[in-house]
Amino acid sequence: MKLFASVLSLCFGGVMLAQNPQAPAFRNTKLPIGERITNLIGQLTLEEKAQQLNHLNQGIPRLGIPMWGGWNQTLHGVWSKQPTTLFPAPIAMGATWDPELVHTVAEKMSDEARALYNAHADGPRSKHGLVFRSPVINISRDPRWGRIQEVFSEDPLLTSRFAVAYIRGLQGDDINHLKLAATVKHFAVNNVETGRQHLSAAVDERDLFEYWLPHWRAAIMEGHAQSVMSSYNAINGTPDAVNHYLLTDILRKKWGFDGFVTDDLGAVHLLTDGGNNRNGSEPGQRWSEDPVAAAAEAIKAGNDSDDAEFEKNLPVAVKRGLLTEKELDAAVRNVLRVGFRLGAFDPPETSPYARISMDVVRAPEHLELAQKVATESLTLLSNRQNFLPLHREAVHKIAVIGPAGGDEYETGNYYGTPSHKTSVVAGLKQLLGDSVSVDFAQGVGFVDQVNSEEMEKAISLAKQADVVILCLGTNARVEAEGRDRRNLDLPGYQENLLEAVFAANPKTAVVLMNAGPIASTWAQDHVPAILEAWYPGEFGGTAIARALFGIDNPGGHLPYTVYASLDGVPPQNEYDVSKGYTYMYFKGVPLYPFGHGLSYTRFEFSGLKVSAEPVTQSGKISVSFDVQNTGELTGTEVPQLYTHQRVSTVPQPIKSLRAFERIELKAGEKRHVEFTVPVKGLAYYDVTRHDFVVEPGTFDVMIGASSDDIRLRGSVRVGTTTTAPKSQAKD
Repeated sequence: MKLFASVLSLCFGGVMLAQNPQAPAFRNTKLPIGERITNLIGQLTLEEKAQQLNHLNQGIPRLGIPMWGGWNQTLHGVWSKQPTTLFPAPIAMGATWDPELVHTVAEKMSDEARALYNAHADGPRSKHGLVFRSPVINISRDPRWGRIQEVFSEDPLLTSRFAVAYIRGLQGDDINHLKLAATVKHFAVNNVETGRQHLSAAVDERDLFEYWLPHWRAAIMEGHAQSVMSSYNAINGTPDAVNHYLLTDILRKKWGFDGFVTDDLGAVHLLTDGGNNRNGSEPGQRWSEDPVAAAAEAIKAGNDSDDAEFEKNLPVAVKRGLLTEKELDAAVRNVLRVGFRLGAFDPPETSPYARISMDVVRAPEHLELAQKVATESLTLLSNRQNFLPLHREAVHKIAVIGPAGGDEYETGNYYGTPSHKTSVVAGLKQLLGDSVSVDFAQGVGFVDQVNSEEMEKAISLAKQADVVILCLGTNARVEAEGRDRRNLDLPGYQENLLEAVFAANPKTAVVLMNAGPIASTWAQDHVPAILEAWYPGEFGGTAIARALFGIDNPGGHLPYTVYASLDGVPPQNEYDVSKGYTYMYFKGVPLYPFGHGLSYTRFEFSGLKVSAEPVTQSGKISVSFDVQNTGELTGTEVPQLYTHQRVSTVPQPIKSLRAFERIELKAGEKRHVEFTVPVKGLAYYDVTRHDFVVEPGTFDVMIGASSDDIRLRGSVRVGTTTTAPKSQAKD
């Protein structure tokens, strides 16, 4: 920030510039942003306008404008050479079912990001810009998808609540004085890594608006995300980078988006030069043979920012008549609007965030928060005969076995450099001290061939231990950007290790550290306890150790369905979720259902009350009930409200999540829970009207601890605007 301030001070006299009547209007902080943008655009040459649309623009020295549009990543920690706080991966955040917690995480990450920007920690050509390419709000429709670690859920409602919370935390509450600008990605129907740069997703209109877009709508209309990244893939044959229907008709006209759209890196390049793309791995979309025409088409569609292709080709497109300067100006205006809201064209001392110092980076409260998120995300999948929590007085020798048990456990992607990682071994040693022996054997690697000596060491340790903590899972070699999974099994030889260790010592608890679902049916059938720990960030081992010994009670719930196998799961190129994807349409028996999560205590649900009937279409449905902790320990439960329309003119989901709340109850405590759902929230998308409609009729109301564990049932009748129609009176 010192460099930024010095440039402005030398060129314009610092804060006095805003009061200088001779200064250009775009420098006048008292003018409306729209007027300032118009003034600045009027001073730019054609080439300078195009340069501002390069996401790595170098500023405009002749006007004293420094580089401001540099972008960064903060998926679950600020990407930096300087160590920053490493939080659990987004899929772990999703398992907390706690949007307010994620809002706080985003706030703390934005503090660290602003501090790094102010300090220019990496020098003048710093990655620490003010536009951050997070969050990823795609939806985990397919369990094989390699980027599940980056997203929140398979459900549109759950994803939307996390998306809005994250965006608001990152950007702040004042749209005209942004802390950072969030870039939500990848828009839209982006859900397959294999061939992602040239595939086309076939999606009908109803599926698009009911499943693939609700969380995007929330991110824009509620979260006010300032930037959207279009994805590599096409939808119904039209690449997203040039998809006018997606980027203009829906995003801007339907939802009122007033930020800027940027394409995924190289997407416009891939429209024409797919056979010779930057990494040579994929053929691209092959939209046009003319890169100038492709750049012009992207601008016209609503794609405002790109790589060097825009800076190079857009002036040529205007001169050739493929693009008007007015169309170019519209894109520049969209980009600059976000820059002005960030204060990038103002003296730095006028920013309310200019004083955020490096003291906030890895501040103690940030580290405590990282551990809290890891703790809240821990999801107890099974626990036969109360095997967990372990009792310290009965345990003297622990064997930690498995590739995820040591320092090499996976933490995910798109984050900064952590200063340390606490493994399960280290976490147990810190918790238990010298009174308990904790030994480690990897046994096998995540995907490597079996090492017979290491396997024998693991079995020997298991035989000698009072209890085994078997840490299994995945890493970036198994699931990652550009890499889908082929199956849902434990990768490599981990299943062999599982069965061998259990045979040596059945007092074994499995700790899973993975992103996408793992279908270990053998473990579910044999092992007494399974704890899902996700990619838990830098304090993973600490959180796991505390949960294993009951200091903390696991309260996470699955943000996706864990299928027992791929039987009944459609192929990846089937984008119609009604064919059998997710809890909403899957008709088989899952290994663990969406929303599932056990506890060391017990919860009872009672006293369901639903709104008096009928409810008008302009009204709201009120649902209330009681939850009581009937066990002996403090614990966390997540009551979930689902609905299903009994009779409809179109097929409806088996059930749909409508509301949820994470609550903590002491032993014996009872809590009254109330959910309010607008009737319009029960709508389906009518392809004849091209809009959402609510069909009058009876809706089942279900309260559960998961999508399958329904504890209370009721119903509500929805009528027309004034009263229920006679045809529905018998429902």
